[in-house]
Amino acid sequence: MAFFRSVSRSLLWRHPKPHASLWRSLSGAAPKEERIDAAGYHVAGGPSFMRGAVFWEPNRPLTIEEFHMPRPKAGEVLIKTKACGVCHSDLHVMKGELPFSSPCVVGHEITGEVVDHGAHTDTGVIKRFPIGSHVVGAFIMPCGNCCFCVKGQEDLCEAFFAYNRAKGTLYDGETRLFLRSNGKPVYMYSMGGLAEYCVVPANALAVLPNSLPYTESAILGCAVFTAYGAMRHAAEMRAGDSVAVIGVGGVGSSCLQIAKAFGAAEIIAVDVLDEKLQSARMLGATHTVNALKEDVVDKIKEITGGMGVDVAVEALGKPLTFMQCTKSVRDGGKAVMIGLAPTNAMGEVDITRLVRRQIKIIGSYGARARQDLPHLVKLAETGIFNLQNTVSRKCKFEEANSAYEDLNHGKIVGRAVVELM
Repeated sequence: MAFFRSVSRSLLWRHPKPHASLWRSLSGAAPKEERIDAAGYHVAGGPSFMRGAVFWEPNRPLTIEEFHMPRPKAGEVLIKTKACGVCHSDLHVMKGELPFSSPCVVGHEITGEVVDHGAHTDTGVIKRFPIGSHVVGAFIMPCGNCCFCVKGQEDLCEAFFAYNRAKGTLYDGETRLFLRSNGKPVYMYSMGGLAEYCVVPANALAVLPNSLPYTESAILGCAVFTAYGAMRHAAEMRAGDSVAVIGVGGVGSSCLQIAKAFGAAEIIAVDVLDEKLQSARMLGATHTVNALKEDVVDKIKEITGGMGVDVAVEALGKPLTFMQCTKSVRDGGKAVMIGLAPTNAMGEVDITRLVRRQIKIIGSYGARARQDLPHLVKLAETGIFNLQNTVSRKCKFEEANSAYEDLNHGKIVGRAVVELM
């Protein structure tokens, strides 16, 4: 696809019709005072600008652009990005399968170093994340104040979906990204992590111990975060459960490890590539099924003595695998959907079986940053979750497009991570 050509560099404003929500004046730019602040801000003793990878429109390559240094506001932290994961969610946006405001900086799975705090940030946040701290960021960035966050359901954060996912901004309705060449605003997919610096709400951060590497730990913020939310909150998995994971890429392979950590009795990995299935065995799968060679539902039932699994996870976002997932669970079992699909994709389900046999179909987007991300860090720190075996490729900032191209063609086993150090 054309947009996967090597990263090019341009400082020109190319997008003719930016989203109106950020254009607050007839000039088509951010308010004058905000542009002056953005241009004048820099890290103490450091640069006043940075580079970021910009998505302009579907089927067009990312370009590396120069930005004014992003300025954090109250409750936000400026991070010097060290690593950013290459995720299918970004790919869906880049292919035009999921609507998102453009132009935007993609990337939402980051680690980095704290370099500044927003003015008027609470002292407790500053003490928790002092300058120089190593941190990991979750892609669902909870506001901490909405009705869902107050109830502990941060994965449903009202502000995150209303502002970031709907408009590409943070929770004051503004982006933190402005092009250096002309001050034009650029949107943020989560924190816009595929950049040398990024602004992250403090609620989405956890301290990363020095014992954990920046590169491999980046996947904690999405791949592992998504898997943990699916197994812990949606599936409510218990020790002794049987589990099937359909699609064992970056997120699916993390589900295997989480299932193993939670004490699953049987873990069945399903994919179409033998290389991924071989890797799945190393990550905890007790059985594997190649969906090109065997009937997925029949094989899962054969492995489980005709019953089906207690929990099936669909990690691809395809109508066929949705149906396989629902048919693979036992009576009373849970089918958990975590794979994003193109807009308006529909899945079929046997309604009568759903009703009579109490099949539970549950959607799960991610985990809960403040309560879950520190637990994920501990799982990695103790070795219960193996980061090294999950990350299969490391690449440079300028190689991001080729990584997304390989992801699009199923050539990445596990997870690729872009290093920005």
